[in-house]
Amino acid sequence: MISREELEQLLPNLEQDRIEKTISVNDANKFGEAICAFANDLANHNQPGYLIVGAHDNGTKAGMTITEQNLQTLLSFRTDGRIVPPPSMVVAKFEYPDGELAVVEVQPHFLPPVRFNGRVFVRAGIRRGIANEADERILTEKRTAFARSFDVLPCKGSILEDISIELFKLRYLPSAIAADILAENGRDLKEQLASLKFYDLKEDCPTYAGILMFGTNPRFFVPGAFVQYVRFQGEDETSDFDFEHRFEGDLTTQLGQMEEFIKANIVKTVLTEIGGEYVSSYPLSAVKELLFNAVIHKDYQSNGPIRFYEFSDRIEISNAGGLYGKARPENFPNENDYRNPALSEAIKNLGYVNQFNVGVKRAKAALQKNGSPEPEFITDQASSFLVRIFKRQ
Repeated sequence: MISREELEQLLPNLEQDRIEKTISVNDANKFGEAICAFANDLANHNQPGYLIVGAHDNGTKAGMTITEQNLQTLLSFRTDGRIVPPPSMVVAKFEYPDGELAVVEVQPHFLPPVRFNGRVFVRAGIRRGIANEADERILTEKRTAFARSFDVLPCKGSILEDISIELFKLRYLPSAIAADILAENGRDLKEQLASLKFYDLKEDCPTYAGILMFGTNPRFFVPGAFVQYVRFQGEDETSDFDFEHRFEGDLTTQLGQMEEFIKANIVKTVLTEIGGEYVSSYPLSAVKELLFNAVIHKDYQSNGPIRFYEFSDRIEISNAGGLYGKARPENFPNENDYRNPALSEAIKNLGYVNQFNVGVKRAKAALQKNGSPEPEFITDQASSFLVRIFKRQ
């Protein structure tokens, strides 16, 4: 985070593409647009951008008081899903005799274009605005140049016809792009896909994220792209099983089918007593969050499926790929990182998850509210992740 001395050096500078000052504490749109623009780093400074709240354009302080609520409002942009993919940012307060400042430090994102409410914002000098076609092409090329995650790599050997264009246009685009931007969109299909991380223009083929989300046959290119559900009659895998099902195909469709399957086959709601509360053997939101968490974080270079096993006393969900990046057994689930950030962004845009970085916490809260036992997470394996959800008795 910027030091007090560095901030004092920045304050007198005129606004530029790495600095924006404001005396507003309530303009959420202005905050979101500024954070989005800094994350996109159109000028390719490869340095953080700074939104400074409480200072005039000339750097003088406005005599403001920055509250804890103001800081939380700014910090919420990191996880609440208005900015996708989620920005890497920190927020701090600096106190001076002539007024307090809130400073948001935003790191350039390695997976641009970054969108705020379905629009790509950029800064060029003092101008902040919606990116034009040329700007988005620059951001897309920048992403390709240093792509670090498997999901945005080109799926070599695939072609445009290997993804469902109808599914992309009718189901995904309206959920990911603001209606006014979509109405003005004159770009060809490949450029639209590339802007959303589903196509690699240089290799002229879909990315793995494109194949997984909209592929007509994802398993042809990603053999482990399926979820295997088995219902066992006993408490371990040696017991007989009475039902098995595979969820395979494009994730845009399959995630919805998984949710309906959980509702119909796993969540059994009962009334505890007359006039009491309804409780479930397994709360829907907890099972859904943890299963979708496995889909988002799976190592798709592994040929093994996601295992979704129901035993007589519990559910186990396991996926290839252990904790990733900044996440460690000692800081889980408070710290999170994304093995498949483009996939995470797409699933968020479709509404299957509500926020970033909070799925496990939401699942634990739902289990607690239901009166269910605490879930058990096996996080110390380098090549796998497993969660046990115990049945409410």
